[in-house]
Formats: sequence, structure tokens, C-alpha cells
Amino acid sequence: MKTLSKLIYFIFGWKAEGGIPKDITKAIFLIAPHTSNWDFYIGRLYCWINEIPINLLIKEEAFKWPYKKILKKAGGIPVNRSKATSKVVQVANMFKEYDTMFLGITPEGTRKLNNKWKMGFYHIAMGANVPILLSYIDYGKKVAGIGPPFYPTGDIEKDLEEIENFYRGKKAKHPEKFNLNQ
Repeated sequence: MKTLSKLIYFIFGWKAEGGIPKDITKAIFLIAPHTSNWDFYIGRLYCWINEIPINLLIKEEAFKWPYKKILKKAGGIPVNRSKATSKVVQVANMFKEYDTMFLGITPEGTRKLNNKWKMGFYHIAMGANVPILLSYIDYGKKVAGIGPPFYPTGDIEKDLEEIENFYRGKKAKHPEKFNLNQ
């Protein structure tokens, strides 16, 4: 898939920048901006190019025949949404079950304009004691990449400001739907 993904990026004029430092084996893979279904495909190709075994949380009900094998192969992790346990605690605990885990999360939680990011990614990173990889898709420059790892300090307001500052200037497919382009 790596070669095919590189070819597709080349044909469409995209570039892949950055990567995951070798010493990081577990992290929240923060994905922004997220305003289009195309973000998934561009991001997935990026992960294949860089051989990143990305994981995504998918509702447990979706893991039925004929989709179960496909979803697992694509890095899907089933989540039981009916459990009384906090989803943040449930997901943070999942990091203990894997030797390598890069969990993709979109802080906007939707492709529509959301003026306030959902902070589950931050609380999961704190609970699992893992860094946050600031990954991006910049349609203006036709570049997908990963910035430096971000280690949350517990000062959520200060940390969120720093994370948002990283994403300012990254052009979304639909800029009017990305709150940091407003």
C-alpha cells in the first residue's frame, strides 16, 4: 500500500511531511482540520506512506459480518457505548492492551463548523500518559503531516491554546467549517 499511496499523492500533487519519532510507540493522533470526507482518504494514504498503524474508535455495533474483518484490518477498535464506564477512562485503559497504538481522533468531532473542540483527546492522553501527535491536512499547500509531539501538562487552557496555535494557518478543504480559520 505504501507504493500505491505514494503514487496517488504524486498524481494529485500532495506531499507527506514529518513522521512519528522512533521512540514513540503510543500516542493520540490528533487530526485537524476535519471538514470533509476527503480528509479520511488523504490521512489514510499518509499513514500508509509512513507505515503508521493508525487506530480509530468505531461503535461496537458496526463490527458485524461482512464488515468486521475489514474494520479490524483498517485499524478499527470496537467501543461499547453502552458501558457505564466513562468513555475517556475506557479508551485510556485500551492503551495498556497494545504494544503500539496511534489512536486517531478529530477534536472537532464533526465535519461541520464546531466553535469549541471536544476535549476527550486531551483527557485520554493524560489518562494514558501518552503524547499527542499534531497531525494535519493542509489543502492550501497540499501537504499532510505530523508536527512535533505535544506532551500535555495538565494546564488544559494553556495546552489547548498551544495546540490551536499549531493548527492556525492550516487550510481546511472547507475553511468556513474550521473554527481556527474564522
